[in-house]
Amino acid sequence: MARRSLALIAAAAVLALTLVPVAAVLIRAGGLSAFAPGDGQALRFTLVQATLSAGFSVLFAVPVARALARRNFPGRGLLVALLGAPFILPVIVAVLGLIATFGSNGIVNRGLAALGLPEMTIYGLHGVVIAHVFFNLPLATRLVLQGWLAMPGERLRLAASLGLSPWAMFRTLEAPMLARILPGAFAVIFVICLSSFAVALTLGGGPRATTVELAIYQAMRFDFDLGRAASLSLLQLALAVVAGLVALRLSGGASFGAGLDRRVARWDGRGFGARLLDGGAILIVALFLLTPLTLVALRGAPGLLQLGAGTLEAAWHSLSVALASTALCLLWALPLATRRGELLGLLGIAISPLVLGTGLFLLVRPVMNPFALALPVTALVNALVSLPFALRILRPEAEAIREDFGRLAGSLGLSGWAWTRWVLLPRLKRPLGFAAGLTAALSMGDLGVIALFADPDRATLPLQVYRLMGSYQMEAAQGAALLLLMASLALFWLFDRGGRVGA
Repeated sequence: MARRSLALIAAAAVLALTLVPVAAVLIRAGGLSAFAPGDGQALRFTLVQATLSAGFSVLFAVPVARALARRNFPGRGLLVALLGAPFILPVIVAVLGLIATFGSNGIVNRGLAALGLPEMTIYGLHGVVIAHVFFNLPLATRLVLQGWLAMPGERLRLAASLGLSPWAMFRTLEAPMLARILPGAFAVIFVICLSSFAVALTLGGGPRATTVELAIYQAMRFDFDLGRAASLSLLQLALAVVAGLVALRLSGGASFGAGLDRRVARWDGRGFGARLLDGGAILIVALFLLTPLTLVALRGAPGLLQLGAGTLEAAWHSLSVALASTALCLLWALPLATRRGELLGLLGIAISPLVLGTGLFLLVRPVMNPFALALPVTALVNALVSLPFALRILRPEAEAIREDFGRLAGSLGLSGWAWTRWVLLPRLKRPLGFAAGLTAALSMGDLGVIALFADPDRATLPLQVYRLMGSYQMEAAQGAALLLLMASLALFWLFDRGGRVGA
């Protein structure tokens, strides 16, 4: 009963934080407005780019995660941490890295020109898809890798003793795991790409590459048509709910059962062809993901010497917000993960951040100065936006724990806090660390509600980067961006490493 009550409280809080701000915008607008003529094209482009981006991210993640699961080499842990950096990188910083890599003067086009081949362009549909795959491939890889690492070692030992061929092992062990993991990963990435704003704004290349989120921005920024913005936001929410329902429908299936938590060396993939395939997958993805990050680091290193007191204070604000967001997100995620609340968690990224921020501003303004609540509101919204990722990480493991140990715990009289303390939390330690690291890093690099609420005394580090860029202090902005990247990576590594120690 206690667990059910906690889940109901968490569900009510998520519903209130997502739907009440939208209702405030609707009341202020006087109701919904009709769609504009260009909104149909925006909807088509949004669906196409979100489907392609999520599909390629999940498709490429499978061989990379498989290679990381069955290969052990020096620097593997560092590589896994670095491969997660693009997802936690602030969008504008990552876009600058992608342009430096794939732009007209980027290293890829310079290489193509040296070979006498035609240049590629980063703008348009394929540019948006490349950027989204750059951001979301690390998330998909880590989600699939969690599934491989959760396989009981006894199943692998049994497969080895039976002499299963690689195809037989894939069919009996790996395919069922992928069937449980991939639909949910696809749904989360699809919803992320549905609400794409900065990527489409910078790399879209024209009106034909407008997303629904961009249409919401245009309705609010240029037309101040809050009714149309709310209509588009509800349309975006409906698409996300449909994607979540389909994913939950397809991601059923039993777990592998309980094991003794023994680490078993992977016997499969020892042939030359398998080693070549795994090494090639890791190398290609590492080059694709780490080249833009390397360019960001090289350009930002000189700017570290120009960081002033304002930037360091903004970094402290970002750290405080990130830790508060992480604690709040996990308090929501744990009860919802054990009560199958993943669909509810998608609301956090399905609702337009622009509409959410505007609604919160309208709600707070009659009571007190919104600027005084800049950091607490930012922490609250960041926790809400990170909730779907935490649930996608925790729910499969929580389901498996309940299936494997629920009857035994019932026979022993373990319930409530005893079940959580002795069974659930120890076995969720690794995914909890990953979820906490991801939430902290995402919150550290987020530029959302703080842009609406912040005053000069309450800037976060991402906002400080934008302010430095706006004042044409580009070297200092690149240094602050590098500091932001290092802080985000450090938070992610600390929480993720803490979850894996002794798990």
